[in-house]
Amino acid sequence: MASRYRELFRRPFRRDAENNTRDACATLKDALHYGMFMTHLTCTACGLRHEWETLQNLCTACQKPLFPVYDLAAAGRVFTREALATREKSLWRYREVLPLPADAEPVSLGEGGTPLLRAARFGDRLGVSSLWVKDEAQNPTQSFKARGMAVAVSMAKHLGATKLAVPTAGNAGGALAAYAARAGLEAHIFMPRDTPRANIIECRELGAQVVLIDGLITDCGAEIERRKGAEGWFEMSTLKEPYRVEGKKTLGYELAEQLGWVLPDVILYPTGGGTGLIGMWKAFDEMEVLGWIGSARPRMFSVQASGCAPIVRAFEAGEKTAAEFPNAHTCASGLRVPKAVGDFLMLDILRASKGGAVTVDDEEMIRITREVGSTEGLFVAPEGAACFAALKSLLSTGQIAREESVVIFNTGSGIKYLDCYSAS
Repeated sequence: MASRYRELFRRPFRRDAENNTRDACATLKDALHYGMFMTHLTCTACGLRHEWETLQNLCTACQKPLFPVYDLAAAGRVFTREALATREKSLWRYREVLPLPADAEPVSLGEGGTPLLRAARFGDRLGVSSLWVKDEAQNPTQSFKARGMAVAVSMAKHLGATKLAVPTAGNAGGALAAYAARAGLEAHIFMPRDTPRANIIECRELGAQVVLIDGLITDCGAEIERRKGAEGWFEMSTLKEPYRVEGKKTLGYELAEQLGWVLPDVILYPTGGGTGLIGMWKAFDEMEVLGWIGSARPRMFSVQASGCAPIVRAFEAGEKTAAEFPNAHTCASGLRVPKAVGDFLMLDILRASKGGAVTVDDEEMIRITREVGSTEGLFVAPEGAACFAALKSLLSTGQIAREESVVIFNTGSGIKYLDCYSAS
């Protein structure tokens, strides 16, 4: 499965000698016309090709996620590591490997370019000499969701969508509301009724139409599916459209750039829908094709809440897909995703990287938030705190060695989760 996954990104760029010149000329012609190097969309499961010029959700044949494919051979002629030195500190610095045509203005609030911070004091307590935190709370709307929505909303607007809808556990709703408002589009946000109050207020104050549902994010998705045809909504769910993953993959590009093009030994990533985990792996493969990095990859660890751990359960059982997790519950709302459409991709990545999957309970997340705050000055979201707790657990079991370089992703700000801390 690992070789199949990597081949997904390499396949379009390999040409036999007979077709080399003709294909290269066609690609360059298209790139000059559109001002970009995306050639098409491909299904991550069955490989069926889809054209990018119209709005797309899942594969029309098998209902699995679609990925944009780029001619990296052509892009690499103008897109170099050295060229990045003079570019803006935002995700749009990687424009050649993003889907928006060059003559289209991005819908942007300054997303990306977040700091990679050395967590020396917390690391010293654990005996880890190279511990880093990628702090995504410094994005617009205070979470990593800004990355995916910036690119997805930009493409949705470019392709003619006027009404966007998303099921969300919180932060994705705030991001869609913000970018839809910026783009002049309607946003329809469906949230579980017990979503953190800050997220609900944020969406409403940004002009979105908010619907609260008695249930989980999966129930919100089902309601959108039932109504979207009649309402004229384009669905922006995680991995149910092709472009949020492209915004999230810039996490991988930024991380490599910030570490001098040497990837860390280990990445700990809080996993709900898993778009960031999947996107980074896509970025690593693209960068290898570009010649920016070698074949070595970090060991990827998925961190989930003990009350909602479908990926952990499937990983431990050796399954290729993850069954829906029953009675999902956790205060880390971003981790409360009982069934992810990209489950098979995540499980492939964890195994290909020789990583793993681990759970953390809510009480430990909340406790360790204060420990991180008092040592590093970061008020991390519970999802980010879960990764710090997971690090302790993985060190104790020997799955991570203290001499390895480790990067933790803090995906949002603790400010959004004040309800979680009210009793502590």
